[in-house]
Amino acid sequence: MAAHSSKAVVYAALAGNSLIAVTKFVAAGWTGSSAMLSEAVHSVVDTGNQALILHGLRRADRPADERHPFGYGMELYFWTFVVAVLIFAGGAGISFYEGLEKVMHPSEVTDVHINYIVLGLAILFEAGAWWIAFRAFNAARGEIGFIEAVRISKDPALFTVLFEDTAAMLGLLVALVGISLGQVLEMPVLDGVASLGIALILAMTALILAYECKGLLVGEAAAAPVRQGIREIALREEVVGRINELRTMHLGPRDVLVALSVDFRGGLDADRIESAVAAMERSIKSRYPEVRRLFIEAQNWRAHQEDRERAAETGDHPDPTAARDAAPDPPSAR
Repeated sequence: MAAHSSKAVVYAALAGNSLIAVTKFVAAGWTGSSAMLSEAVHSVVDTGNQALILHGLRRADRPADERHPFGYGMELYFWTFVVAVLIFAGGAGISFYEGLEKVMHPSEVTDVHINYIVLGLAILFEAGAWWIAFRAFNAARGEIGFIEAVRISKDPALFTVLFEDTAAMLGLLVALVGISLGQVLEMPVLDGVASLGIALILAMTALILAYECKGLLVGEAAAAPVRQGIREIALREEVVGRINELRTMHLGPRDVLVALSVDFRGGLDADRIESAVAAMERSIKSRYPEVRRLFIEAQNWRAHQEDRERAAETGDHPDPTAARDAAPDPPSAR
């Protein structure tokens, strides 16, 4: 998914939430609805979140410099994590407090028809923003399942907006049901219950986003097909005896760092090895444009194994992905 597509999704959500937030606050102040106030706070939090994501996208695009030689791509992951914290603390926290207050001290909601009009319009606006985000995410995920796509996605701007819009749609429906039942059953306490339901939705959304962003912040490897493709490209070179180790890490949604340790066949001169390294680099970057930094190390296989054993003795265990990618190649590949 191109960066401009992610920004388009965020801009669409930002515009929709800004308009909806103002309308909800007016309706909440007019009618005294707790659920409507929770929804207004929800929209304000979402608007701020989209602004933070745009800020993260802008800062992540900065070129590498002396202090940050690998660039600033991971700033997007940091700001997306901040978004998850704000959803939990701002949206869920305020909605829970407001709902609890209304449950303990229920009061009648006046001019309910205003809430219905505002909620109806908000559902239309949110549905439009959700559809834009869903189409973009659908195009990015390809043939894989929805949950799997979220799990392996390295573009938090895209799935964060989709999660926020989904939570917004669910929150609007909960508010509509709570206000409607409160009016029909003459139980104003249900307005507060709806606000508590909105708080629960926001809390769950925040926890899921925080979990996904935590993995990206810590550092996630490139997808298995990418790693396998890099191995295949390297092994196509006749001078390559085996791959000692392959490590990858996402520094941003479209920025992958690759470190490749290769055992070349014996009897080769420096020029032949340099030519093979250049050919591997061209092929890998051509097939996988997201690989922006590639380091290829020439190392004897036995020396590499000894280094791994010493590292294991000192407690510096290689990660499971690297160990898997470093498995001995079959005879046909060597």
